Amino acid sequence: MKNNFMGSKLLLVLAMGSLTSTVGCGGGVKGNTYVDNGNVVQIEFKSGGKAYMSMGPMTNTCTYTESGKNVTVNCGPGETLAFTMDEDGALNGPPGGMVSRLTKKK
Repeated sequence: MKNNFMGSKLLLVLAMGSLTSTVGCGGGVKGNTYVDNGNVVQIEFKSGGKAYMSMGPMTNTCTYTESGKNVTVNCGPGETLAFTMDEDGALNGPPGGMVSRLTKKK
């Protein structure tokens, strides 16, 4: 009986840790705005896969998809950006790309 109890406690602790890390990341980008270090680039993620990407005074209407830690933003033909979400919740663009790292706006 003691082994089952200890196994159940371990399973509960692991499940809670997994839930906490998922909730801690905010559960995704929807409803959040991400900005670069100088606030020049901003992406606002809305419901329904819609996003607004601003670069300086210009804003484009875009779409986005999210799969695990990968977020893809499409702002038109040939204008697709692929991001990977870090453990801290920041979005990293492709290496050497115009948009490199975006952090969640507070």
